Amino acid sequence: MSAETPDYKDTLNLPKTDFPMRAGLPKREPEWLDRWARIGVYDRLREKEGRTPFTLHDGPPYANGHLHIGHALNKILKDMIVRSRQMMGHDARYIPGWDCHGLPIEWKIEEQYRAKGLDKDKVDVVDFRQECRKFAEGWVDIQREEFQRLGITGNWAEPYLTMNFHAERVIAEEFMKFLMNGTLYQGSKPVMWSPVEETALAEAEVEYHDKESPTIWVKFRVAEFELPDIVLSDEEATDESREAVAAAEEKVSADLTGAHVVIWTTTPWTIPSNKAVVYGEEIAYGLYEVTGTPEECWAEVGDRFILADNLAAEVMGRARLEEGQYRRLRDVRHSQLAGMRLSHPLAGAEGGDGEWDDLRDFRAAEFVTDTEGTGFVHCAPSHGMEEYELYRDLGMLEQVITYNVMDDGSFRADLPFFGGKRILRAKAKNGSWEGDANAAVIAKLTEVGGLLARGRIKHSYPHSWRSKAPVIYRNTPQWFAAIDKPVGDGQDENGTTIRERALTCIDKVEWTPKSGRNRLHSMMEARPDWVLSRQRAWGVPLTCFVKKGALPTDPGFLLRDEAVNARIAEAFEAEGADAWYLEGAKERFLGADHDPAEWEQVFDILDVWFDSGSTHAFVLRDRADGTEDGIADVYLEGTDQHRGWFHSSLLQSVGTTGHAPYRAVVTHGFTLDEKGNKMSKSLGNTILPEEVVEQYGADILRLWVAQADFTADQRIGPEILKGVADGYRRLRNTMRFLLGSLSDFREEDRVAPEDMPELERWVLHRLAELDERVRTGYESYDFQGAFQAVFNFATIELSAFYFDIRKDALYCDGETLRAKSARTVLDLLFHRLTTWLAPILVFTMEEVWLERFPGEDSSVHLTDMPETPASWRDPALAEKWAQVRAARRVVTAALEVQRTDKVIGASLEAAPVVHVEDAAMREALQSVAFEDVCITSDITLTGDPAPAEAYRLPEVPGVGVVFEKADGEKCQRCWKILPDVGTHRHPGVCGRCDEALG
Repeated sequence: MSAETPDYKDTLNLPKTDFPMRAGLPKREPEWLDRWARIGVYDRLREKEGRTPFTLHDGPPYANGHLHIGHALNKILKDMIVRSRQMMGHDARYIPGWDCHGLPIEWKIEEQYRAKGLDKDKVDVVDFRQECRKFAEGWVDIQREEFQRLGITGNWAEPYLTMNFHAERVIAEEFMKFLMNGTLYQGSKPVMWSPVEETALAEAEVEYHDKESPTIWVKFRVAEFELPDIVLSDEEATDESREAVAAAEEKVSADLTGAHVVIWTTTPWTIPSNKAVVYGEEIAYGLYEVTGTPEECWAEVGDRFILADNLAAEVMGRARLEEGQYRRLRDVRHSQLAGMRLSHPLAGAEGGDGEWDDLRDFRAAEFVTDTEGTGFVHCAPSHGMEEYELYRDLGMLEQVITYNVMDDGSFRADLPFFGGKRILRAKAKNGSWEGDANAAVIAKLTEVGGLLARGRIKHSYPHSWRSKAPVIYRNTPQWFAAIDKPVGDGQDENGTTIRERALTCIDKVEWTPKSGRNRLHSMMEARPDWVLSRQRAWGVPLTCFVKKGALPTDPGFLLRDEAVNARIAEAFEAEGADAWYLEGAKERFLGADHDPAEWEQVFDILDVWFDSGSTHAFVLRDRADGTEDGIADVYLEGTDQHRGWFHSSLLQSVGTTGHAPYRAVVTHGFTLDEKGNKMSKSLGNTILPEEVVEQYGADILRLWVAQADFTADQRIGPEILKGVADGYRRLRNTMRFLLGSLSDFREEDRVAPEDMPELERWVLHRLAELDERVRTGYESYDFQGAFQAVFNFATIELSAFYFDIRKDALYCDGETLRAKSARTVLDLLFHRLTTWLAPILVFTMEEVWLERFPGEDSSVHLTDMPETPASWRDPALAEKWAQVRAARRVVTAALEVQRTDKVIGASLEAAPVVHVEDAAMREALQSVAFEDVCITSDITLTGDPAPAEAYRLPEVPGVGVVFEKADGEKCQRCWKILPDVGTHRHPGVCGRCDEALG
């Protein structure tokens, strides 16, 4: 620029905004949280009238610790659902809740007691329960603040708590519905039992980890043997044949009497409770005899063992017998097995008339296989569900049920040899929970010659998800809901039993992903009766009474009286469930109609899954901000809740209402580290939400959630978060350009779509397409797809294409139709991008919104996504501009080569010749200002064949670009190089800029 040429910078309409590129989210986000609370955003949204309600029912986390990354994923997903539905025109309500009862909290209080040397059992139960309540209240406050810091919207002032008095009342009422409809019963059967926590566990409270267990091969001697009768026909019944049969029978009897049936088990501690051995009717068995033995072998020459043929070699190998040291003597038929009775390996160990001297039952069972073990299964029906069900169906439970194992997992004190021995330690030692019971049993079996072999096995084994200790199957009296018994009168469109209703309702629910349906359906098909009772103190008690001296099978065993139920409910509403434990409670609730001396009060507490399964009743049904029909539009939790909350909620609801409590169920996976490993403190690979928020801000964590396929397991770590932050900066740059370019937008300058240039109308077409994609994505819970569509549009189609092209018009045109049209489109873009992204980037979009629309009552979260007219769609125009963009890619790639070679510094220095073979494409390019589209000073379009040196892109055939430098002088205002520069009234500018300068 010469000394005479003015500086035209101030004449340009450059972007003006204070919106910073550096977000500073960790510091600024709390300010927006305070602002939302101050102006009451959530409550103001509820005041909008005429909207269809949409309710996501919150699965309650336990109030017992700081949030982990799984909590953050879960709550952010829920928040994106609630916010997006609200901004699409619904009244989207969200009532956060907490699970406050049960073992997780009781366990913490017991730990505190132990640390102080106190005995929980010597503390008044109501005082103990109050300690649990205070503990839960403290963590509710902490977690509420942590959830809110993530930008989660909801009725935080009035969350639901399972320990609120009304909630405890409703939980008790829901339980009493099972009492009254005939599905409640007391039974004694094996349940998963935690000796460490001294309570029964639900399937959902169990997780599987590898465990090393002792494994033993145990000998059960054939003590009695009765051959099946062999019936000869008249023709066969000769003296010779009779003698042959007798000899054969004598031989079989000699071979089998005194032989041993061998069983294999990974739970030696169950051997003292053995009552039977079973075999498989489809399995081939043989009698094997030991012919030689190595040193250190428990088998002796002449020993005979009955084994499944498929497993015999493996068993003999375990006994250290090699091939040639044993032989197969004969087949053992099932009819022969049926004639045997076995003696327990500990028979006679006490010197006569002892614990194990009765003969053991021996019969066929369907669950026996020959894929591992010996082909025989030892049965301790008190500690195995399949054995229990076998003898239950035979009507023989009284003969086979034992009570050898106490609540703490120790053998009863008077059990010979093993009294007081513990299956598990009370506390792990060097990572092992192994007690002394297994070793004691193995030692005794060795002493009496009952073992054939022993070893160790590493296998997947159930553990309590709280104490992390292994669990056992243990027969205990428990309360159950029968899921195959007609509910009440059985009249219901979805089925007569709880199982039938649940299976029917599953197919009426929308599942995301679809595999969730199959998972829950298969679980519901196979599940046993629901164990409702726990032997703890903190929770809602089983509010029922049983007749003293009566058996559970006796008529009138359970008291069923609506008046009693009503008194209990009224007391719980006023005083909470503690009322059950107060002195005189029994007399108070029974009233004058029942003699307290005749009834016993039940003090077991309800499984916490019954608590959370009942939330639909006291949240959806009872609250003013619940739902009219007591059904939620969606439940969303982790995939583990197919056996947890989804499962118990369905069971509870179909048992009391006949229908599912949800219309849709969405499940997410688990969070893993960057290498796909499970997070653990010991590995040091945990990512805490608090740390991410402190370093990056909550919006980055929310963006990570939006970019992930939540239906599978997600990975997170430092490098992944850096990538998310980089993407965020690109998006922030797009919003900054919008704000800057709209600083002088005036409503009176708005241009109607039909009057806009083609490029603007193409953007409107894309907005119409995207609006449908975004709404469909949010409605189908495809947040990843919705966000990715908006992100690519914003950073590629806008920043790298439309903005890049229109900067020249916006900066230099002045008040032209093209510039006004561009600013109109930018305004339309602003309203859609901010509202489309607000459910994800709650803080950033609020910042963007307030930068343009400041004011105490202003908030993007009080705004709906604007309706996008269908008339904006123009497929023909979109097809044309697809050709324009394709040709542009060839030009920009050709110019990049020249820039790299330092032939030019900027694309405006070029005036390329573009050879286009296709006449239709050439016509499309000629109908637009293709030089502006390519950001060159000039461009020449020709149908002539491209010379050999022309630049080409394989993906755009028929287009070749020959580089030419622009001819003329550089305009000192717009920087285009044009021949007319310097020939106008204003020095050093082109004709367009001269006109803009006036």
